[in-house]
Amino acid sequence: MSNTPWTLAQRAARMNPSIIREILKVTEQPGILSLAGGLPSPDTFPIEAMREATTKVLADTPREALQYASSEGYGPLREWVAATLNARGQRVTADQVLITTGSQQGLDLVGKVLVDAGAPVAVETPTYLGALQAFAPYEPIFTGVAGDHLGPLPEAISQLRHDAPGCRFMYVLPNFQNPTGRVMPEARRQAVVAAAQGINLPLVEDNPYGDLWFDQEPPPSLSSRWAEGTIYLGSFSKVLAPGLRLGYVVAPPALMPKFLQAKQAADLHTPGFNQRVVHEVIRNGFLDQHIPTIRALYKAQRDAMATALQQHLPAGSEWQAPEGGMFFWVRLPAGFHAMALLKSAVAAGVAYVPGEAFYAHQPDVRTMRLSFVTLTPEQIGHAVALLGGVLRKHQTEELQPDTP
Repeated sequence: MSNTPWTLAQRAARMNPSIIREILKVTEQPGILSLAGGLPSPDTFPIEAMREATTKVLADTPREALQYASSEGYGPLREWVAATLNARGQRVTADQVLITTGSQQGLDLVGKVLVDAGAPVAVETPTYLGALQAFAPYEPIFTGVAGDHLGPLPEAISQLRHDAPGCRFMYVLPNFQNPTGRVMPEARRQAVVAAAQGINLPLVEDNPYGDLWFDQEPPPSLSSRWAEGTIYLGSFSKVLAPGLRLGYVVAPPALMPKFLQAKQAADLHTPGFNQRVVHEVIRNGFLDQHIPTIRALYKAQRDAMATALQQHLPAGSEWQAPEGGMFFWVRLPAGFHAMALLKSAVAAGVAYVPGEAFYAHQPDVRTMRLSFVTLTPEQIGHAVALLGGVLRKHQTEELQPDTP
């Protein structure tokens, strides 16, 4: 920067590249089997339905679709979101729905509206890397909330009254969490909401994976239990196509004016053409037939990875087969460092995401996230075998005595 006239804002120092995006660049190399990206399978994209909807939108409302649109979003799409959520037990009006440019923008708007420099923000341990990136430029003080295989611990939430007084909100993913894949059961949801209400701690509930369950639908949302104290984020990326960049925020009425102003300042509105196309696709129940095909595909891939992990990972490795979503969360035995081993894994032809990227503090270096949805079951087996080979080689080298 010594030869530039530009001076960066202090917040720019808190902006860091996504390790996932950097790894994805590596996976573009020929011959790499990627277990890294949180990308939905392109085999699930409803290409023909999109083609037909695009033709219809351009035929019926071309001028409206290609013109500037309202900042709130396309009215019929907002109404569809509200009706869908209400059918699942939430209490939402279309006036509370803001269509965003992907749910990632929703996270940015949350940070912009609610976070001051030095304000505490609570996150799960571990949590979604993209949320940490979205909130970080607004300079919060992240506080990790301890959890187990069922989700954040209610007593750890209650402790925030003392550990993080004035905490602005807790960010939580109840359904098939990224990165752990865990789903919060009914009793834990009740306890989490009760603990949050007990200390007047608002919740930001992110639900990009909730429709991707395999055997049993997840329990009702946190928002359905505490509507006035919860911001709810959803996405069309995992059930239609991420290239459309369509998500939504459902906010309590008191917050909506500021969210709308923040949205207007960011990009005026989410592309109206995309919104009309998506509404045309989904308005007559298309997702009721489409999503089960995604679940069936992903379940087969989940089963393939579970089998491969059992066969190839070193003894002492820990994981749970997820009940939905897109990820396995693996903890390697003592002596392994997932980040340090990534280069060797890529050299062997397989990539993953080291788990330490998902921690606000004190990362567990033995963890890794493995995505199972972009490879065939056969490719998954091969990829995990390659990974197991790298891990066994490291284990063998560690056990060998130093050469005198």
